[in-house]
Amino acid sequence: MKLYSFFNSSTSYRVRIALALKGLPYDYQGINLREGQQCSPAHRELSPIGGVPVLETDGAVLTQSLAIIDYLETLHPEPRLIPIDALHRARVLEIANLIGCDIHPLNNVRVLNYLQKVLAITAEQKSAWYKHWIAEGLSAVEALLQRNDSGNYCVGDKPGLAECCLVPQVANAERMGCDLSGYPRIMAVYRHCLELPAFEAAAPARQPDFIL
Repeated sequence: MKLYSFFNSSTSYRVRIALALKGLPYDYQGINLREGQQCSPAHRELSPIGGVPVLETDGAVLTQSLAIIDYLETLHPEPRLIPIDALHRARVLEIANLIGCDIHPLNNVRVLNYLQKVLAITAEQKSAWYKHWIAEGLSAVEALLQRNDSGNYCVGDKPGLAECCLVPQVANAERMGCDLSGYPRIMAVYRHCLELPAFEAAAPARQPDFIL
């Protein structure tokens, strides 16, 4: 397998965590989002939206982090990232989709660049936009975690898809200077996961294309 990734891309980070949790080897191909490599014709052939991650495997090309993780889960079901039990599965997908559909799309690089470069908002306004939608989303995630009351993890007693999505989103929020003091359950899960070998291996600073 070959993963096209950017070290600071939260969606790429999700897939790296999933691959590490499942112990699956892959080749890493860095795509520099800061330099616009994702917009090159060659990369557009792989990803029509012009993004990362992209996974090449068995002659197929897959985009979208949640689709990639679902593919990996189907082919390599152990360890499971999405529970079989109907209620636990729904709770995991609830958190993953809240992050993947409600939080991340409003704060990804394409949106932030459009706000600043096309709509000409100031850097301060862009930061306020980012922090507003992070607060909206993480407040909802915190409420779900309080409801689930699952100890060190979002749902159940092991990391899975929910943590694959949560950890990169929190890492981005920290990097962007968001106040995370109001989310004790989120931060407890986040800090616990960062100590696990799979999450350490997937961390941005451990990637071959890491730059300060």
